[in-house]
Amino acid sequence: MSLSKSCLILLFLFILYASQPFPALSATEKCNPNDKKVLLQIKQAWNNPYQLASWDPNTDCCTWYVVKCDSKTSRIVEFNLFDAEISGQIPEAIGDLPFLQFLNMRDLTDLTGPIPQSIAKLTDLNFLRLSYTNLSGPVPTFLSKLNKLTFLDLSFNDLTGSIPPSLSQLQNLDALRLDGNRLAGVIPDSFGTFTGKVPDLFLSDNQLAGLVPTSLGALSFSQLDFSANKLSGDISFLFGANKALEIADFSSNKFAFDLTNVKFPQSLTSLDLSHNTITGSLPQGLTQLNLQYLNVSYNILCGQIPVGGKLQSFDSTSYLPNKCLCGAPLPSCT
Repeated sequence: MSLSKSCLILLFLFILYASQPFPALSATEKCNPNDKKVLLQIKQAWNNPYQLASWDPNTDCCTWYVVKCDSKTSRIVEFNLFDAEISGQIPEAIGDLPFLQFLNMRDLTDLTGPIPQSIAKLTDLNFLRLSYTNLSGPVPTFLSKLNKLTFLDLSFNDLTGSIPPSLSQLQNLDALRLDGNRLAGVIPDSFGTFTGKVPDLFLSDNQLAGLVPTSLGALSFSQLDFSANKLSGDISFLFGANKALEIADFSSNKFAFDLTNVKFPQSLTSLDLSHNTITGSLPQGLTQLNLQYLNVSYNILCGQIPVGGKLQSFDSTSYLPNKCLCGAPLPSCT
């Protein structure tokens, strides 16, 4: 073979090789292998639901739906699952994601069983929502160990038993939601001893009974919702000109006190005292408030509705029936 022919063959082979695409380099997986293993255990415990279809063991778990990795450490820090067809209990393995900060399981109507003890290991959690499911059993006392929590929502489940007094140890809470369960007993006296932030309390639609602890009067809450329970007695101490209360719903209970001389904070924009046995008359101070909502119906109130502010902007359903309230928007006093 001549030299020129050999050169042509070599040139042809070089061009042929150069025209071929190089094999793709496999990307380095970011996901921590321990986190990935735990997530696959959770998927298996829930019988591989459709909503976790992206959880392919051959791919990087930092790219999976529902979860999120920290941009620096690549550890799983967020688990956000809602409105999904998930059956069974919360797997104990959820507690083996040690860097989890955000845990949300909402609108999972086939999620049952108790809140697992393993959640107590998630000491970095600052957001915990387990709501609109069919979780049962008590509100766990171990939740008080999660001292970084700023938001705790266990609303609209099937939880029973009493409210753990130890929840007042959560000093960073902005809001506590236990509404929409079957909780019984009393509101813990310790809820007047939150030593950090004063959280919004949502305790409505339960079976709580007895008196509201006077210790709560020492704190300045922003939102209180105790509606639809069996609570009784005087709650006037929850108000006061020096408080920061904005939204208050105490409707559908057995509260009984004289409203006449109660002082309300200027911050109050929504007040519902309906369906109780409250007596006296409406305080003149209500005319000084920028009320967006008011309902004092189904009580035993008397006297003229004070004129001014927003009080005449509400229709008669906000005031009826009562014993002998009168004046606009009701018929004039005789």
